[in-house]
Amino acid sequence: MFIPLYDQNPKIYVERPWVNQSLIIINLIIFAIQYVLPASGEGFVLVTMAVVPGWLSDPLIDQVPYLPDQTTLITYAFLHADWMHVLTNMLFLMVFGDNIEDAMGHVRYLVFYLACAAAGGLAHMLADPTSTAPLVGASGAVAGVIGAYIILFPKVRVYVLARIIIPLPLPIPALWVLGLWIAMQFFFVLFPDGSLTAWWAHLGGLMAGATLVFFLKRSTVSLFGR
Repeated sequence: MFIPLYDQNPKIYVERPWVNQSLIIINLIIFAIQYVLPASGEGFVLVTMAVVPGWLSDPLIDQVPYLPDQTTLITYAFLHADWMHVLTNMLFLMVFGDNIEDAMGHVRYLVFYLACAAAGGLAHMLADPTSTAPLVGASGAVAGVIGAYIILFPKVRVYVLARIIIPLPLPIPALWVLGLWIAMQFFFVLFPDGSLTAWWAHLGGLMAGATLVFFLKRSTVSLFGR
């Protein structure tokens, strides 16, 4: 697979993408807290903040004290399984999220991000409504960012770390890079690999992002790199 490093896509409207930067910092801080919690504490966090489809679809189970259980469709996106999980998601968010915030504005980008997270969690739940395995990770929200990016900036060059003989940064159009990532998500939904990766959450966030961008982008931002 590839590792995105940076893109040739200057921001036009936003001097500093502080929402995107804040989301990255919050995710890293929460994971650091998860990391130092004892097993009992981390278990409590997962029980009350992760998406558990079998519990979320059961009206008799009160998962989140004092709040609707649907709150987990947002909170799960700020939890991660391990360092590789959180760092990979945050790298994608750092490379692609700032331009989506630029295209939408601060407030609409935050709404967009949380909506994509919720869509990813909902798609995961609908795909296996009786599962009691907890879903965590920002992948659904990040997939939404990827969906919006490929709609707005398919021609932008993205520098990715690709291993041919030695690892080299190569400039590749976003349509190719992210198109390959999208194709992989559909492939593993059709042909599951037995891993714990929540492919349906990726697709749910992706489709939400590719749809919402039409309504939340600035009117002066063109579609498809025009």
